[in-house]
Amino acid sequence: MRDPQGRVYLFFLPYWCAMSESAPDLLHTEHYPTSTSVEAFRERIALVQQRIDAACVRYGRAAGDVRLLTVSKTFGIDRIRLAYQAGCRLLGENKVQEAEGKYEALREELPDLEWAVIGHLQSNKAKSVARFASEFHALDKLKTAEALDRRLQIEGRSLDVFVQVNTSSEDSKFGLPPEEVHAFVRELPQFSALKVKGLMTLALMDADPERVRPCFALLRNLRDQLRNDIAHAEDIRELSMGMSGDYEVAIAEGSTIVRVGQAIFGARATPNNFYWPVSDTATTS
Repeated sequence: MRDPQGRVYLFFLPYWCAMSESAPDLLHTEHYPTSTSVEAFRERIALVQQRIDAACVRYGRAAGDVRLLTVSKTFGIDRIRLAYQAGCRLLGENKVQEAEGKYEALREELPDLEWAVIGHLQSNKAKSVARFASEFHALDKLKTAEALDRRLQIEGRSLDVFVQVNTSSEDSKFGLPPEEVHAFVRELPQFSALKVKGLMTLALMDADPERVRPCFALLRNLRDQLRNDIAHAEDIRELSMGMSGDYEVAIAEGSTIVRVGQAIFGARATPNNFYWPVSDTATTS
């Protein structure tokens, strides 16, 4: 892949190539049991964390390299209270209206519960996100960056943001094409309330890890190129990639944040295409 300046984007060899003779089958597509008690949430969180830690060891990553972001989208307030009691203090939500409603319902009861917006944001919803969110994982338009920065300045706040990249080249997904990311990142210093922490992607949703893996490798490669090419990009370190069905693949390719929902809360009643069109074999957060 080549950008307008002639820069070529290549896939680096994934971490596992140096560790084993063949790629392991990392995708697990088992039924996700529903967590309906504090104990169940603690067990599921512990199991996911064990898998994260084991993947870090398997692929030569340092302990603590990967942060678990628990995703509560579509789940109700009662279940969120249980997750909080089990130790969750930051929850991810796709839809701004849903996230804001949960924030309003719980802000007095659970004042230390923070929220990450991980789905597409229209610029007219920037006012809401600037008011309550701690992180935003789906920045892909300068218009949105400008609207967020303006509202954050009014609120006297800053916001950790991640630039979303469409590494699967699917029309159904938001995010910048990889060849446009350099130019986009060069524009972001003008928005002083936005703290650009890293990149985010939704990989190809497929049960075959060898089809999923290149999406994660591309994001890692792109992050490294940004840090090498752009002076102010040295703080772009994080890779928000990997969900319930593929987070171990993502860790193998360098993920620093995995967004996991169903493996902790349980299977959702809503179909995957409630958030984006996907195939029947898809795995989600």
